[in-house]
Amino acid sequence: MRAVATPFLSGRRWVLAGLAAGAVPGTARAQGALVPTPRQTMGPFYPVDWHGDIDGDLVRVTGAAVQAQGVVTHLRGRVLDAGGRALAGATVEIWQCDAFGRYRHPRDRADGRDAGFQGYGRVVSGLDGSFEFRTIRPVTYPGRTPHIHVSVATGGAPLVTQFYVAGEAQNQRDFLFNSLRDEQSREAVLLRLAAAERIEAGALLAEKDIVIG
Repeated sequence: MRAVATPFLSGRRWVLAGLAAGAVPGTARAQGALVPTPRQTMGPFYPVDWHGDIDGDLVRVTGAAVQAQGVVTHLRGRVLDAGGRALAGATVEIWQCDAFGRYRHPRDRADGRDAGFQGYGRVVSGLDGSFEFRTIRPVTYPGRTPHIHVSVATGGAPLVTQFYVAGEAQNQRDFLFNSLRDEQSREAVLLRLAAAERIEAGALLAEKDIVIG
């Protein structure tokens, strides 16, 4: 795996310090237990080729002249069980469309695709369950609200879900988001984006733990 830009690494130290202090960002609780992250459909564009540049930095592609279009967004959290215990060694994958609504997938249109966007990434959770990606703020495309696909494998069948951006008007019209009927399930997949100037100029930060029920 190639080295990542310094702001990415320094940001990791910052979030791990918060986790060590006992913070559990982006995690909903119900009656003392964590709310399991709900399952959602994998969708038609799960990556078919995991060779080459597949690390946690989707904004930079090896050999590309420029970085990806879009607003850089740092996505961080931990993989936990329902009791709040960290799950180390989990394989965490994300995939999403680029700033122009194109997936890096042979079934999606290649014309207009952003060659500087990796499109998908894979990391392994740390000893404290932590994971981290550097990607772009998800965008809408016809029929869907902005979202990021997520898969987490801890030894058995993977948990597949989707993360959504809190406050997006399209959420109320998205059939998959609205398949989550209760407020706690929705909160478990909502990303609350905040300015992250201390990590990287102009970037956003979302912290969301993934709870394996």
